[in-house]
Amino acid sequence: MESKKLSLVIEPDIRLHQVSSKVEEITPGLSAIFDEMAEIMSEYDGIGLAGVQVGIQKQIIIIDAGTIAMETRQKAPAERYLKIINPEIISVSEEKCFIEEGCLSLPSIFYDVERPSSISIRYTNEKGEKKELSADGLLARCIEHEIDHLNGKVFTDYVGSLKRTLAIKKLKKIKSGK
Repeated sequence: MESKKLSLVIEPDIRLHQVSSKVEEITPGLSAIFDEMAEIMSEYDGIGLAGVQVGIQKQIIIIDAGTIAMETRQKAPAERYLKIINPEIISVSEEKCFIEEGCLSLPSIFYDVERPSSISIRYTNEKGEKKELSADGLLARCIEHEIDHLNGKVFTDYVGSLKRTLAIKKLKKIKSGK
């Protein structure tokens, strides 16, 4: 995987509804891609970004864990950015919660979405190390949201068809500049 000038993919776009493929080999170029993704995420005030949202159909996610910790008044992680490759959800809590979600690829659209309150995932980091992570609250929600992107889902898939139709209509206007 090589880095190229990446840009944000905005709905409606077929790429956001395609399943991303696994990363087979971690190359030095992946670090540059994560760096660019972090810049884009920061530019748009986001806390998470999946590869598909910048046109890369690979299972990569970056989470701004430092900002999440500050916003939720939790202990800051050792590294600001959590770089996740080939994530797999290994458990979810039975407890669920409704929280308003937004998405960089669906600007100006916000809906309440029900998700498990906590999750555990297995993934590979950018150094090729296998890791496990348990998360709750905003971090869990962000990870779940980004994993959905890797599986070709966007958060409006969890709302009714009327809300989804209105969101697409609004996004088409945004994309056309009208």
